[in-house]
Amino acid sequence: QVRLVESGGGSVQAGGSLRLSCAASRVYTTSCMGWFRQAPGKEREGVGTISGHGNTITYADSVKGRFTITQDNTNLYLQMNSLEPEDKAVYYCAAEIGRATGCSSESWRYNAWGQGTQVTVSS
Repeated sequence: QVRLVESGGGSVQAGGSLRLSCAASRVYTTSCMGWFRQAPGKEREGVGTISGHGNTITYADSVKGRFTITQDNTNLYLQMNSLEPEDKAVYYCAAEIGRATGCSSESWRYNAWGQGTQVTVSS
């Protein structure tokens, strides 16, 4: 069973930075991985995706130029800079087990999820 565990959430002022981590038991090397977020009263939305082995990375327009997805041998990361109050949400990492390329930003495609970590941005 795949276990995804996010960490690194917290509270920052607008303009600040946070780095989220996702411990993914190395599944990310063979699976599409995605970062998603869900704000109160809103649907879950894709933040960005990274293909297996990290060859292709995509970002939602709302975070391009501010957020960066990276990975190393043990974790997946989401570096968030220039945070805005609109970025406040619970952030999740997810894996689409069985697909490593052509990654989707649609949450329904992902079949393994972490528990989420809260990010709060104050103005």
